[in-house]
Amino acid sequence: MRILFLGDIVGRAGRDAVIARVPELRKRLSLDVVIANAENASHGFGLSAAIARDLSACGVDVMTLGNHSWDRKDLVAEIDGLPNVVRPLNYPPGTPGQGSTVFTLADGRRVLVANVMGRLFMDPLDDPFRMTQELLARHRLGMTVHAAIIDVHAEASSEKWALGHALDGKASLVIGTHTHTPTADHRILTRGTAFQSDAGMCGDYDSVIGMQKEAALARFVRKMPGERLQPAEGEATVAGLMIETDDATGLARKIAPLRQGGILSQTIPDF
Repeated sequence: MRILFLGDIVGRAGRDAVIARVPELRKRLSLDVVIANAENASHGFGLSAAIARDLSACGVDVMTLGNHSWDRKDLVAEIDGLPNVVRPLNYPPGTPGQGSTVFTLADGRRVLVANVMGRLFMDPLDDPFRMTQELLARHRLGMTVHAAIIDVHAEASSEKWALGHALDGKASLVIGTHTHTPTADHRILTRGTAFQSDAGMCGDYDSVIGMQKEAALARFVRKMPGERLQPAEGEATVAGLMIETDDATGLARKIAPLRQGGILSQTIPDF
């Protein structure tokens, strides 16, 4: 199975780039599944139901969220009607939405997609290690699902690395989001799970992690509250990671980063 995971979509620049490029990428890379973190897609903060539908229409199969899940209040009421949108698994019981979903391809193959938030320098949610391991015990890789993708929305690389090792051999891919900076540590771990600390962002990199530079700089220099941060609007880079899995085991056998458009160095998987 050929799977593309796209990093945090930030604002109009990011979502326009994703909507423009995903249809061509699906064809060029013969993709079976496209997953994207969309928690910053709506004006840089949260995800609206309308934008979720636009991303679905362009070919994004599943969207994950994170600490900005509820920045758009309308999503609280609508998320239960969006089966391809996944909020963090380790939110408290009774939280709207779902922490995981099983996406079924037209040929019947099943892909588990889960979203979990880290706890270092983040909200003190339930234990992401226990909750992901319990989830994967119910969805056995190579048995009940053909692939399993875990989006770890977390600040600390150490926590992401630790979770990757904890789930090695139980998931197809453990991929970090949240920091908006693509890391160069993509690899296949010892037991066959693909890993990257952070997929980066789909957004304008001539910015401060996707936001316009002036207001962000002022916050650091003046240490005073200022104007609301606004997403940068220059040409966006679509950044993410592609893997190819073995249908029999669900484990990864190929991995490569993707960066298209914008100011970052360009790369596209060639397998």
